[in-house]
Amino acid sequence: MSEPTRPILLVAACALVDADNRILLAQRPEGKSLAGLWEFPGGKVETGETPEETLVRELDEELGIVTRVACLAPLTFASHTYERFHLLMPLYICRRYEGIPHGREGQAIKWVKAKALRDYPMPPADEPLIPFLQDLL
Repeated sequence: MSEPTRPILLVAACALVDADNRILLAQRPEGKSLAGLWEFPGGKVETGETPEETLVRELDEELGIVTRVACLAPLTFASHTYERFHLLMPLYICRRYEGIPHGREGQAIKWVKAKALRDYPMPPADEPLIPFLQDLL
């Protein structure tokens, strides 16, 4: 008997990198699934959007910063099965943006060196992305 099929959820994530080669993490707020865990900013790809367009929109909505599609470079992706869906999450890296990131939705944010990423509990889909960032930064 085969496993039941789960819908695929496409979510884009961004490793936002500052001048000191630190990566921005955002803490999932109370009331959301996986609340309290740290993640790379981003969000669900809406109908008609590319993952890059999603990140330009989400980085503005979540962090109050402006970037452009051309400033996003694909790095790797995560593929993870949760109970109700399968998550496919491309991870982009971005070093060029305007503004100072701040949690516009009440979420805590923190700049973290790549070597310290494992010190922050993350959702299961985010954890496999850490070695790629540690190798790069």
